[in-house]
Amino acid sequence: MNYLQQKIQSQRAHFLKKMGQYPYFKAIEHFQDTSNIIIDGRKILMFGSNSYLGLEKHPKVIEATIKAIKKYGSSTGGSRFLNGTLKIHEELEAELASFLGKEAVVTFGTGFNVNSSVIPSITSRRDSIFTDRLNHASIYEGCALSLAKVYKYKHNDHVDLKRKIMQSQSEGERLIVSDGIFSMEGDIVDLPVLTKLAADYDCHIMLDCAHAVGVIGENGAGTASHFGLTDSVDLIGGTFSKSLASQGGFIAGNSIAIEYLKHAARSIMFSVSMSPANVAAALAALRIIKSDDTFQQQLQSNSLYLRQLLQEMGVSGLDTKLITPIIPLKVGNSEQVFTLTKSLFKDGFFVNPVVAPAVPENQAMLRLSVTAGHSNSQIEMLVDTLEKNWKQLARDNCAN
Repeated sequence: MNYLQQKIQSQRAHFLKKMGQYPYFKAIEHFQDTSNIIIDGRKILMFGSNSYLGLEKHPKVIEATIKAIKKYGSSTGGSRFLNGTLKIHEELEAELASFLGKEAVVTFGTGFNVNSSVIPSITSRRDSIFTDRLNHASIYEGCALSLAKVYKYKHNDHVDLKRKIMQSQSEGERLIVSDGIFSMEGDIVDLPVLTKLAADYDCHIMLDCAHAVGVIGENGAGTASHFGLTDSVDLIGGTFSKSLASQGGFIAGNSIAIEYLKHAARSIMFSVSMSPANVAAALAALRIIKSDDTFQQQLQSNSLYLRQLLQEMGVSGLDTKLITPIIPLKVGNSEQVFTLTKSLFKDGFFVNPVVAPAVPENQAMLRLSVTAGHSNSQIEMLVDTLEKNWKQLARDNCAN
């Protein structure tokens, strides 16, 4: 126990708590709607959510969830491999496969489990994996669990990727893995160049569309759809915990690949399947976005509006034409980011601080995320409050 106490006291979290700047594990007491939450009895505007389409309180999603619980209960009580497959799992998988333009889909308990389980299942000691340096942590977890040789290439830098591929001299298969929309930067992978390299050098492509489904592509079908390159991508993975207003994950591909993964991916075989409520919520959300693109259009409009206002505020380096909902604001060091996060929360805004080791120490940032549920006036209030607190932070830094 003394060893663990020493570990705790050496953590940044321990220091932040002592300084009164700890921003994590804030308990939300109530969701008034998709953008207003209650924490410690206070109304807070949420600009840190990944529920990009704001469907978690849609009447059809809630109704489907309640019906599923009444029909199946609260849990499946087993893995998909054994006794945990429900008819609605198969319904969700069939509709999602059609939506993504692939032959088949299999679902997982979480999106993290998709990458951490699929990547080591499809690679071996003779193979090579090429991963963007800014890929999600779950991709790196999957790479770490694989026996393959792993090459990290510079972010969205296909000259460096080509160099790494040529260096690999692999006797086995070559797998390129990338986020479809990068979870911290909010930019989109240059898929046309990626698929050209894959064709030239006989590589397979696995795309994680966790932040892309519901956001870009036809009716929100993701990055491959956005570029019209669905047939050039071997595997499309993702999560239900963002635009699809639920919890769980999926991988889509041809029927042979999915059949193999059903019997090889360890988290399918050895962890409980998605709960009935989560399956029903995801299926209801999927049907909404397939039939109604107004949520996607509103999300893209809100993203453009927030980027425009931030540019007018004086924030540099923003792509004001980018339609993704993730907007990184480079602030400085970690202490400055925690100070700004605390000030914004005091003024009624929830944003996410991103600090080392997720980013270099001097490149700490705020990760803003807008949703389809935000109004223009809420976005304007955020920018006004952000500008006020940013200027105060600059004055305090000058005084010190």
